[in-house]
Amino acid sequence: MGITFDILGAPGRDNALLVRIDSGQSIERLLFDCGDGCLNGLSFSEISAIDYLLFSHLHMDHIGGFDNYFRCVFNRKNKPNHIWGPSGTGRIIQHRFQGFLWNLNTKMSGTWRVTDIEKEGTSTIRLELAEAFAKIHIEECTVKQHLLIDRPKYVIEAYVMNHRTPSIAYVVREKTRRNIDTDRLEQMGLSPGPWINQVKNSSDLTENVLINGVSHSMATLQEALLVETKGDSIAYLTDFLLDDKTIAELAVILRGCKTVICEGQYRHSDLDLAHKNFHMTTVLSAQLASQAEVGNLILFHLSDRYRRKEWIEMLLEARELFPATHYPPSWQLEPLNQ
Repeated sequence: MGITFDILGAPGRDNALLVRIDSGQSIERLLFDCGDGCLNGLSFSEISAIDYLLFSHLHMDHIGGFDNYFRCVFNRKNKPNHIWGPSGTGRIIQHRFQGFLWNLNTKMSGTWRVTDIEKEGTSTIRLELAEAFAKIHIEECTVKQHLLIDRPKYVIEAYVMNHRTPSIAYVVREKTRRNIDTDRLEQMGLSPGPWINQVKNSSDLTENVLINGVSHSMATLQEALLVETKGDSIAYLTDFLLDDKTIAELAVILRGCKTVICEGQYRHSDLDLAHKNFHMTTVLSAQLASQAEVGNLILFHLSDRYRRKEWIEMLLEARELFPATHYPPSWQLEPLNQ
């Protein structure tokens, strides 16, 4: 159980993040951004199994591969079709849908929802395949205080950042897992049964639990048997200005996050250029990781202005501030002496 991930795309090319959340009973898949060629290494079945698509923003290097995704799932019915992104995402996605000829769609069905994320809250539209996606159906506006998605096993938080246009930073957190201490269960002479789920899931400490005809206090059982394990966590940060103020704010949000996937667009010697273009340097990303005391920092979204040797030097510069900094293993950019 837990969170696993793959960085899609090559160094210096468009990238995306595929996250898998394994609850033990099922796997949910989250795709963050969808740049050109990013889905090329995935099978049709893997693409079709993606539950949610979340855009940081809709510059072409983050949406260029969307048509491949859409072609696989445009009429999907076995999963909800839902896309999230910054303000204006609904309008842009509708235009993408209408960029195709629809003359065989009247007997087809496929419902899509697109949610715009703004600091004030979210707004959602619904688009229908049977209508050739021509009509916008307004669904809802909500204010969630950064809580974007609340699933039984995990939550997704969203934060609006500044890329000279809104860009969304995402954090995925597994909920705390509650398990039964089987050794303690045996010591107490209790037999497993349906009551265990009652003990694991109840928030009412005043109720009693009937086990083999004997009444037990919920509070006593939970104190004796429950073992709480903090869930896994991963953050996706790309394409926004990372100045001192933003680092301080994000350090609080990311405190203790296990894995941070963060852009490494510029070398720190090009800091002025990074700030001018509202991007980060690898050193700034490492500074954030250090202040937030995260577990690991994975750098991606590298600029092709640099050569391979410089990419490696950029990684080493970041490691001086945060040693647990890496590139995706599949990129094979780790220094040979490491």
